[in-house]
This record gives sequence, structure tokens and C-alpha cells, in this order.
Amino acid sequence: MLAEGDKAPDFKLKDHEGKEVKMGDLKGKKVVIYFYPKDFTSGCTQESCDFRDKSAEFKDTIILGVSSDTVDSHEGFRHKYNLPFRLLSDPDHAVQDKYGAWGEKSMYGKKYMGTVRSTILIGPDGKVKRLWPKVRVDGHVDEVLEAAKSL
Repeated sequence: MLAEGDKAPDFKLKDHEGKEVKMGDLKGKKVVIYFYPKDFTSGCTQESCDFRDKSAEFKDTIILGVSSDTVDSHEGFRHKYNLPFRLLSDPDHAVQDKYGAWGEKSMYGKKYMGTVRSTILIGPDGKVKRLWPKVRVDGHVDEVLEAAKSL
């Protein structure tokens, strides 16, 4: 399990335009990575729009949304909701697994594996500064913003 102070695991994923994004290329910058289950669902839409609405306040922080959805799905989701940040496609959930965002969930008593809504704040030194496992959407972005401002 990832912990505060750990070096953020490296990764290489495609964004909504099919362009490659590497964690190693973001060193020297503050990065917020929010993992969410699915484009166009109510909670994921609210969380993404909350990040959108506060994105100007994140000034020197890069925001990345990650889910198992396809590049095409991300492009449609980003366009429909005018999201000003990159959405990354992790179809085999390898990055979600590295960051502790892939795990057992349950719905109506049935257990299954899926994306656990969570957020990671990474400092300019490439280390994890804050973790929010099992996020509840309401008010979450404000908490992330305050933590990012304090770095």
C-alpha cells in the first residue's frame, strides 16, 4: 500500500488525445491524481466538475483524472463537461493498482474488483504528500485544494 512520504510510482498512460503522459516527466511540479470509476456517471461527473470549477485555484498544480475508460470515452467526457485537465486511460488498471486505487468493492451484497475513488497529492520532489482513500465526493476538492496550497 502506498503511504505518505513514498516516492510516487512511475507510470506511462495515454491521455484523452492519445498522447503519452509519464509521471517522471512531472517531477518538479505538484500533481493531484484523482482516480474515479467511470466517465459519465453521477459521482464521477460531480467530482470531475468540482475539480474543473476549482482548477484556477490550483494555480501551480497539475490535475490528472485516471480511470479504466478508453481514450475515446475520456475525450467525450472531457468535451461534454469542459474539463481543463488531462484524463488518463488505465484500461488494465496497472497504475490504479500501483497507487492503491484498485480493490475489492461491493454493491448489493456482491463483491467485485474495481476502481476505488481516491486521490493522491504528489509534491515537486516526486513524493506522496497526502492520500485520500475511499473518497466521498462532497467537499473533497476543497480539502485537496487546501493541502496543495500548503505545499
